[in-house]
Amino acid sequence: MKTFLSIGAGPGMGLETAERFAREGFRVVLSARNAAKTQDLADHLKAKSHTVEVRTVDAGDASSVNSLVQGVESDFGGIDVLHYNAATMRQASLADQPRDTFNSDLAVNIGGAMAAAQSVAPKMAERRSGSILLTGGGFGVQPHPDYLSLSIGKAGIRALAQGLFESFREKGIHVATVTVAGFVNAGSEDAKAVGEQFWQFHSQPAGSWEVEVVYTPKG
Repeated sequence: MKTFLSIGAGPGMGLETAERFAREGFRVVLSARNAAKTQDLADHLKAKSHTVEVRTVDAGDASSVNSLVQGVESDFGGIDVLHYNAATMRQASLADQPRDTFNSDLAVNIGGAMAAAQSVAPKMAERRSGSILLTGGGFGVQPHPDYLSLSIGKAGIRALAQGLFESFREKGIHVATVTVAGFVNAGSEDAKAVGEQFWQFHSQPAGSWEVEVVYTPKG
């Protein structure tokens, strides 16, 4: 059974993406800081007869991310798809942003994604197979003055995807991001559409891989 690992699993795009892969027969591993909320998401998928595991991770701590990846690889023989969905959705202008939170915001918004890609890539490269999927955001293209740390983080997600795409493609690893240009509500058709786009990335033939799709919510 193939394994899908979600870092920063949540009730919106994270859950819908995990469920999309679960419907294709993947074992889903959901991870986030809040074990109880993550278990609720797992129970939702288990109720639909999907195979689901739960792990705890601090996405803003590179060592925690690395330990998660290594543990999942050890438990299940490898990770076929990594989905990085973690973000700190702080609404704060430059004047309002507490000085002691900016670095911690970036550690979650982009640092954890870099740590996850670094941790998962070696085994994927050995197999010459795997997908690293990153939830991006429109603020990464058009920064918002009231969401500065999120904007900078999403710009980093976009740069990470584009910066890794060619070199990782040569190793058989597909790196891709959905740049979500707007807010998406949990359980919405938009959330399902983003999950579908991530599945389409993973399903693309190697000769036609894409690195980015911009999705504009309709709701």
